[in-house]
Amino acid sequence: MSILVIGRDGQLSESLLRLDPTLTAYGLDKVDLTKPEEAEAAVIAAKPSLVINAAAHTAVDKAETEEDLAYAINASGAEAIARGAAKVGAAFVQISTDYVFPGEKDGEWTEDDPTDPLGAYGRTKLAGEQLVAAANPRAVVIRTAWVYCDYGANFVKTMLRLADRERLTVVADQWGKPTSAVDLAEAILAIAPRLAAAPAGDPVFGTYHYSGAGTVNWAGFAEAVFEEARARGMIESAPEVAHIPSSDYPTPAKRPANSAMDCTKFETTFGLKTKPWRESLGAVLDILNKGD
Repeated sequence: MSILVIGRDGQLSESLLRLDPTLTAYGLDKVDLTKPEEAEAAVIAAKPSLVINAAAHTAVDKAETEEDLAYAINASGAEAIARGAAKVGAAFVQISTDYVFPGEKDGEWTEDDPTDPLGAYGRTKLAGEQLVAAANPRAVVIRTAWVYCDYGANFVKTMLRLADRERLTVVADQWGKPTSAVDLAEAILAIAPRLAAAPAGDPVFGTYHYSGAGTVNWAGFAEAVFEEARARGMIESAPEVAHIPSSDYPTPAKRPANSAMDCTKFETTFGLKTKPWRESLGAVLDILNKGD
């Protein structure tokens, strides 16, 4: 089984390559998703058994003024590589987002709930889901959320960088499920053989949710980062975290108030339990603490 990862410098692609250095990963120099014909041709030439699309325009606020670019990468570009995968008989994994949901539900979102993105990022990712599914009958869409790891830029590393402050204000009316990119990568590689072997029409293909287990708001997540970091001797003291409403921290893109997703379908289909988010946070902080 040969696996091709699209995207080389992101948190998920880095985690995938650390877990399996034999994977082939194409960065922007080989696959530019804004050039769909070239991107499709690159996938066809590689002749993989499975393609994992870990590339995306993920700048949520910038997407509000760059929606055409976000669409080119998240939707039409994803469609092109899914089509290329289909032409060589390869299964396809598309990474999507919890931001396809509007956020007003009282409870966790399931795969069957209606989508209604609040911003350009969510709209382009939802379009990508739909185009990929139409382009490749052996496609799996995995929606994930609040991704972080020891690599790249993310909320956890930002909080650690600001740990010397006396006080931080963090929104407390947006709820979700933090997800370790390492956990997500492990889950994808675990299901890869099944996806690569399954024929078109197999019910294994479709849309799934995968995130950390347990729900928290951003302020609570920040407090957990500081608590776990102090326990490991990474910081001596922690800022006071002031819980504020989103209205006190306006951003170009509106975020869903509740984007927590139900992962039962993934767990049942593949026999893999999602990991408690705080446990996974500790594992990532252990890596950062060791400097590995």
